[in-house]
Amino acid sequence: MSDFVWNVAAASFDDAADHGLRDPVTRRAWAELLVPALEGSDRIADIGCGTGSLTALLAQAGHRVHGVDFSSAMLDLARAKAVDLDPQPVFTLGDASNPPLPNSAFEAVLCRHVLWTLPNPTAALAAWIRLLAPGGRLVLIEGRWSTGAGLTADECVSLVSQQRPVAEIRPLTDPALWGGPITDERYLLVSG
Repeated sequence: MSDFVWNVAAASFDDAADHGLRDPVTRRAWAELLVPALEGSDRIADIGCGTGSLTALLAQAGHRVHGVDFSSAMLDLARAKAVDLDPQPVFTLGDASNPPLPNSAFEAVLCRHVLWTLPNPTAALAAWIRLLAPGGRLVLIEGRWSTGAGLTADECVSLVSQQRPVAEIRPLTDPALWGGPITDERYLLVSG
């Protein structure tokens, strides 16, 4: 999708419970999922950060987070969410397929609901892996949506395992994460 589409979508993007994390129950569910998955990762790259909800959540947990998105409108909202946070997240306008970040600079790369949208997921994964310091971990949240779009867990494992070992796949069926029950496949993949 073009940056125009995402710039237009920015105004209502946070209306989805799992995007805006406005509901304390949903926010707590995401914190309980991600904070342990990213334990020991001081510097995190949040690729395709959108309006910065996860970026802010992780900064509040004490991580130094660098968010990247190619929608300037999304990043404006992300910066507004993070204005009072310490450590202060950094936001950069850039393509998720090839983030404009330094190689080997992050203990973790986080990406939620982006890999499936990219024209060359294999090349994007290679770019994300290059951002990782030795021993760093790749944390992906993906799914195969009820619309038929997305990646199944098996497809995602296949893509990642071409470049590095996959440590864990965890189904994300807890309704608190999504603001209600789901009927499609959603999962967390941790590699490293």
